Amino acid sequence: MSFTLQSRARVIGAFLLLSLGAWVLHSYLSYLAWSVVLGICTWPLYQRLLKGNTDQGKLTWAAWLLTLLIAFIMLAPLSYGLLRLAQEAQALSQLLTDVKSINIPPPAWLISLPVIGLWLQQSWVTFVSSSTAHHDILQWLSTNNAGAYSQYVASHLVHYFFGFFILLVALSSVYQYGTYLAQKTINSQQHIFGAQSLRYIQHATATLRSTVNGLLLIGLAKGLLLGAAYAVVGLSHPAMLGAITGIFAMIPYAAKLIFTSCALVLIVNGEALLGSGLFVYGMILTLITDNYVRPVLIGKAVQLPFIWTLLGIFGGMECFGLLGLFLGPALMAVLISIWRDWVELINKPETLIESS
Repeated sequence: MSFTLQSRARVIGAFLLLSLGAWVLHSYLSYLAWSVVLGICTWPLYQRLLKGNTDQGKLTWAAWLLTLLIAFIMLAPLSYGLLRLAQEAQALSQLLTDVKSINIPPPAWLISLPVIGLWLQQSWVTFVSSSTAHHDILQWLSTNNAGAYSQYVASHLVHYFFGFFILLVALSSVYQYGTYLAQKTINSQQHIFGAQSLRYIQHATATLRSTVNGLLLIGLAKGLLLGAAYAVVGLSHPAMLGAITGIFAMIPYAAKLIFTSCALVLIVNGEALLGSGLFVYGMILTLITDNYVRPVLIGKAVQLPFIWTLLGIFGGMECFGLLGLFLGPALMAVLISIWRDWVELINKPETLIESS
């Protein structure tokens, strides 16, 4: 009786401690999860850099190199985008003033649009000639509203950069203690799932790595195909635009921001047909790669059915955001492996009876 009460007290105490720890770390759990995902995906490269010469618990030069390389890959495009955004924001006020003073007429392609062309022309003329609209926008840019919004954005950027610093520190710890953590994870899982636990972990790991490989391949393919399209429609610097598109394409559906902006530039410059064609081409390419090619690349590594891979991607992103792109398919791979073992276990006695 006392033993049962003591066991229950230990379980309750452990649950309370785990809940307290999760509550303390809840703001950083996503960053810790990202560090584990990145560590698993880059572990073969880390081991190749070490060439087997590693001391457990020591932070090696390879760990520092990979951590800094990942930081550069993530921060370089983001920093460039923020710099460009700041430059455009500074030029916005001058642009509005120039539009008002020059009284730019509506473009010819706007007038030629069917049904809504006349309405858009009148709206353009009304906006350009209206002093109220320009005054309101300029007043917003020069008053505390813009300052408060900028402060809000700046505070969030500081928070995310601090979280990114936590991610890098945790990632270096994953490299440092990766072998120890992997062994302890396998031992703990064997108490729950038995001897099959190693195969479940291998399936989850293979799914994570195939997800990263799929991201890289899709980003490269989109960058090349859309870069060629940029050159065909006559955009300047198609190679640079293709490279930026490829980087954004690693995030599902994010490439739409780039080719849609390029299409709008063409339309504004009077190339409505080329702009519309580029947009349709980009949308078809995104539909095929993100909804068909990506699930096939991810599911092929562990023979995960297409429908479960697709649902794992969408459901994971709905629950966990971008992190769910990795966690969702990995979870589906483990669940399907458990289900297959369960079905095999159920059919085993029937097979033995038939053979006897």
